[in-house]
Amino acid sequence: MMLLLTMAVTVSAEEVKNGTLTGKWITKQSGPMAQGFVYLFNTASGPPPSPNRYWRIPDEIVDVDKDGRFSAGLLPGKYYLGMVKRVTGKGIGPPADGDFYFFSSENGRPKVHTVSRKKITDIGTVSEAEVFKLEQAPGVTAIEGIVTDVDGKPVPGMLVFAFLTPAMVGRPMFVSDRTGADGKYLLRVKDGGSYYLKVREEYGGGQPIAGEMVGGYLDKTPIAVKVKRATITKSVDLKATRFVGRGPKRNEKK
Repeated sequence: MMLLLTMAVTVSAEEVKNGTLTGKWITKQSGPMAQGFVYLFNTASGPPPSPNRYWRIPDEIVDVDKDGRFSAGLLPGKYYLGMVKRVTGKGIGPPADGDFYFFSSENGRPKVHTVSRKKITDIGTVSEAEVFKLEQAPGVTAIEGIVTDVDGKPVPGMLVFAFLTPAMVGRPMFVSDRTGADGKYLLRVKDGGSYYLKVREEYGGGQPIAGEMVGGYLDKTPIAVKVKRATITKSVDLKATRFVGRGPKRNEKK
């Protein structure tokens, strides 16, 4: 599986993805990290990943197969690389406590992997995996609040996405962990500034499916949430409703 959070372009992404990054993720303790995910972050489109400070939306996500191998078709460029294997939950997204994870680094800084046109870049075998434990970094910049439905009841299992523009199209920059039973979310971002928030059940982009809970922080138009650096902006509560558009319903095959 390859997931691409898409935006409208005149040339399909597959036509210009003419570089490839490959490798293996195999550890002595667990063997091939089958059913894991490889996250790739283009250095040109955002900050380096920092799981204990924020979760940046990756540019590409690919599966690790039963033998621990992965292969990603990519635009030529420079990429940061991370890997997550779920233990405590399902699906793609930020690592949760207890998940296995690895982020490629060099001399204490995120390592950059270069992907060239019409070439295969093989990073070899990654034999490391740590157990993730969220240790909130000091001075984190974040937005927090509660996601509720139209009746004011908290909605669990929701993701809150941060966009940099009010149009809120294309790839968001940051995403929260899923809301708990109390509907509370914490959306960590890298810097202060203005963010536009969207709520969804599903991680991927595109039009919501019928029955999916969606919403945001808006009146008739999106409202910017202004955030100060090293500050948690509190009580930014969001509303979610069920999408009633056309198409397959949630949990139905497309």
